[in-house]
This record gives sequence, C-alpha cells and structure tokens, in this order.
Amino acid sequence: MKIALFSDIHANLPALDAVLADIDSRQPDAVYCLGDLVGYNIWPNEVIRTIRKRGIPTIAGNYDYGIGRGSDDCGCAYKEEQEKANGKVSIAYTNAQVGNDERQYLRTLPTHSRVEFELGNDPEHLWQQQTPFTLLLVHGSPRRVNEYLFEDRGDRSLGRVIEGAGADVMCFGHTHKPFHKVVSAEAEGQETYWRHAINIGSVGKPKDGDPRAGYVLLTIDETARPGSREGVAVEFVRVAYDVEKAAQAVEQSELPDAYAEALRIAR
Repeated sequence: MKIALFSDIHANLPALDAVLADIDSRQPDAVYCLGDLVGYNIWPNEVIRTIRKRGIPTIAGNYDYGIGRGSDDCGCAYKEEQEKANGKVSIAYTNAQVGNDERQYLRTLPTHSRVEFELGNDPEHLWQQQTPFTLLLVHGSPRRVNEYLFEDRGDRSLGRVIEGAGADVMCFGHTHKPFHKVVSAEAEGQETYWRHAINIGSVGKPKDGDPRAGYVLLTIDETARPGSREGVAVEFVRVAYDVEKAAQAVEQSELPDAYAEALRIAR
C-alpha cells in the first residue's frame, strides 16, 4: 500500500500543482491532505477548488478551521510582535478573499482521519478478527489541531501522544519541518511497542531551508504489525516549482513582503 500525504499548502497554487503532478506520476494507491489549504498567499479559493475537484480526502488545519468560521485568529502561536502584525494582515486578507462555498467547505472538514488495515495473509484464519494496524492522520496533534510536534520532542513524550491516540503510525504537519521518528512509550521492563511519528512537511511554505515543495510517500507492506518497527517505509519527496512566481504574487498583493522572502529562503 503506497500512500501520498501532503499538507500546509497555504494558498500556494504553483506549489500544489507541481506536487499533484508528481504524485500523479507515481500512481499511489491513496492520497490524503492534512490541511492548511489557505493563508499567506493569493490563491486560497483556487487551492480549495483543486482539492475538491480531485476529491482528495482532507482534514482541517488550524488556518482552515479559523477561516471556515470567519475568525480573525488562525491559532498560529506567533511569538514576535512583527509576526503577530503580519499574521493579522494575512488572516484579514484571506477572510476577504475566500468565497462562501469555499468557506463552507473548510467548515465541514474533519479534524482527524483514522485508517485501519488488516494485513494478515493466512488463508486458514481468513475470517478471524485481527488486530488492525492503525494509521492516524492529524494536522497538529491528536489533542489540538494547532499543537506543534517538533523533531526535538522527547521520544517518550512523543510516543505517549501516539499511544494515547491508539495509533501505530501518526502522520501530521503544522510545523512545516519534515521528519520520521520511531518511538516507544513503554515503561522500562515491558515489551517494547514501537510507533511511527511522521511529519510530512509543507507543500507551500517549507521552513527547513529547502524552498522546494514537500510531501511524503508512505509504504505499508504486509509485514507491518502493531508494535513492530518493520513494514513501514517513508520517502520524503521534494518537488521544484516556480518559487519566484509565488513570491512575486505575494509582493503584488496586500500581504506582507516578508511572506515572499520566506518562500525564497524556506524559513
């Protein structure tokens, strides 16, 4: 089972188009979007329409959640005063741009999605109940759509987050910084139960120093079992796109120029 997952497009249509073209060329078995379709660039409606036209299962990001409800708060946890000021401009601009149908769509998005696989291949026990192998898709975390889970979070703490959600593999975004960690929340002396934490990065606003759009190809094969490290493979895919087109679109709009420079340097 090969699954393409992407997140954090943030109204960057050129980046989304490039990623979807790359996904099409690889022909995965399933495609999921982990939210934040809007904010920070000029194409929120076009991005939403592209996702809807393709029928891609999508969950709500924090920006989607706020814009869907016409809020002036995106739940972005800005720290610096200039960031806060820029953020107010961005959410006001996005609220003004998003159409009624697109806003209604954002409001209906679920906050998470759970996919369960029964991967056994034993004909003698075909109809017996199996323990499912669970893939959980969230935007920030299972606890809050806008919680940040960074790579430097302690393995045991991250393992407890996934354990509490009852998942074997948890995919998420929100930080715009991709990583894959195999962690365990088991106490010392108990049998180790491994779980996979996968941040799938960002399509339209990377923050890891690489301005190319990013997404993940997740492969789950028949050897995958709950608690095992095996049977899960993660490929971080980067796709070149016209960054300058996206940056200049920002500069020619009411949005802060800082968002254009962020696209160029991926910070």
